[in-house]
Amino acid sequence: MKVYFPCSQCFCSTSDDQVVHKNVKGEGSGTKFRLFSYQELKVASDGFSSKNKVGEGGFGTVYKGQLTDRSIVAIKVLSVELESMRGEREFVSEIAALCDVQHENLVNLHGCCVEGAKRCLVYDYMENNSLAYQFLGGEQNRISFDWTKRKNVLLGVAKALAYLHEEKNPHIVHRDIKASNVLLDHNFNPKVADFGLAKLFQEGTSHVSTRVAGTLGYLSPEYAVSGRLTRKSDVYSFGVLLLEIISGRSVVDFDMENGEQFLVDKAWGMHNCNSLVELVDPVLLKGDDDDDRLIAEAVHFMKVGLLCVQEVAKLRPRMSKVIKMLTDETSVEGVKISQPGFLADLMDVKIDKKKSSQTF
Repeated sequence: MKVYFPCSQCFCSTSDDQVVHKNVKGEGSGTKFRLFSYQELKVASDGFSSKNKVGEGGFGTVYKGQLTDRSIVAIKVLSVELESMRGEREFVSEIAALCDVQHENLVNLHGCCVEGAKRCLVYDYMENNSLAYQFLGGEQNRISFDWTKRKNVLLGVAKALAYLHEEKNPHIVHRDIKASNVLLDHNFNPKVADFGLAKLFQEGTSHVSTRVAGTLGYLSPEYAVSGRLTRKSDVYSFGVLLLEIISGRSVVDFDMENGEQFLVDKAWGMHNCNSLVELVDPVLLKGDDDDDRLIAEAVHFMKVGLLCVQEVAKLRPRMSKVIKMLTDETSVEGVKISQPGFLADLMDVKIDKKKSSQTF
């Protein structure tokens, strides 16, 4: 279920191409960012054929395409509905910043198309689709994700976020870290994608929004309720993703007897009962010759996840510290874990009722 409250500002249709060209091809930019024509991308995707459709989200549809140089790319066609378009200046400024983002665990942005109301983004094509597609499709899918793969995915996502949060200036808050926004290359290496909701911040600043954007279950409570967005909002989402990957359970589950059950709440309860081991995905233990080692490591990871989802944002570790915890450079033994926060009621979400819309 997705909650997003996008800007209703409309794009200008006359000088978009000039504006984008000026911003992303500025002097000294040093980027290999291309401006594609809509026709070029239409041909590449065989007319945006349904057979080439590889994904869909709140901000658009993604197609596989082959460019004239025979390179394979993913083409994201953004929604053209006015209420879901983020405004020309915001679109251009984010494209200008993101085209200079380079990291082995981030999907590379090759270019964009801006023609009239048409907006497209061109990314690397990921052969193994998303983590949600490969991992969350049932027990058989999870069996193929052994402990080594799961660790590799979590460390890759953590490194990508540490880069965005601590190495980029202005730093970038992704705002929608979740399994469907983690793509997998041919070797199942993770690539964080979909910066449609990303926000850029100068050092020492935060952002307060009247339109909360993100996905229920992954939303940090302080952002959902007050609209206050910081890097710790991404840390919270990462913690939820970590618990999801280690447990193999849904972030939000529904039980006829107990109603909606949140994975964060369940993990907290098991931690208090000293029974986190019961949350470890049982398929991980099938055929493993060293169950004790694996269980100990999995429980260690889940404790890191619980530190990331603590209700008080300032208590959550920075992503660089999360990496050290996951790689045992920093111990979590003896570190106090406080109560997590989670959004249990959509009515708590901060909404600009005059301008906002919801999609679930």
